Amino acid sequence: MASEQTYTISELAREFDITPRAIRFYEDQGLLTPARAGRARVYTKADRTRLKLTLRGKRLGLSLAEISELLDMYGGVRNSAQQLERFVKVLAERRAALEQQRRDIEAVLLEIDSLDRQCHALLGHNPEGAAAARAELDRHIDSASTA
Repeated sequence: MASEQTYTISELAREFDITPRAIRFYEDQGLLTPARAGRARVYTKADRTRLKLTLRGKRLGLSLAEISELLDMYGGVRNSAQQLERFVKVLAERRAALEQQRRDIEAVLLEIDSLDRQCHALLGHNPEGAAAARAELDRHIDSASTA
């Protein structure tokens, strides 16, 4: 297949707006296996696709091990049931982790709001307002610990 389109590391780096060093890192991790022409790396369309999928997986927050597992399942067969089922499972796990992070962030933001009100009340020499903010924070902490 001498006529197959190939890419240099610089071309791929430019196309995907990443550094050649990042591409070499993915190669070191076994995600890419370019051919060599002397010292130069020669990437095929399949390598380009694997890089594109690797970067998409990273954007989704998948680990390199998860990306590698999914890429290895690919094996040239598009949309195999096993690959799709594993991908659905990985996506569900990622969604659950992100939803937990969102709940955690919302809880921290509520705590920050309460502490902010308490500080402003104290700065305004309003001990009643500070006590109310503190009571609200305590209620929130108690309800969060029982959830």
